[in-house]
Amino acid sequence: MREYKIKRGHNPDINKLLEEYFGVKGDIDKGFSFVAEGIGEIFIRKEGSSLFIETKPSRTKCKDFSIIKKWNEFLYKATGKTAKERKRELTKL
Repeated sequence: MREYKIKRGHNPDINKLLEEYFGVKGDIDKGFSFVAEGIGEIFIRKEGSSLFIETKPSRTKCKDFSIIKKWNEFLYKATGKTAKERKRELTKL
């Protein structure tokens, strides 16, 4: 499970973003799972100023790179951090 810290001063509506990008609804504070095409099963939970996301890849391979772009756009809007910033944060650990 990965922890994505939300940028200070950035207050996104995660439920609205999930509905916009993946068409799912749920209680983000308790956490819930859903399946995203090309990504697999995703469990997402918000705790304080962090998002905890666990992904289980789907068995079928998808060669559509727009899915990666869509996932990165979602994470950018949810955390306020670009892919480069998130990578730098993960490599600090």
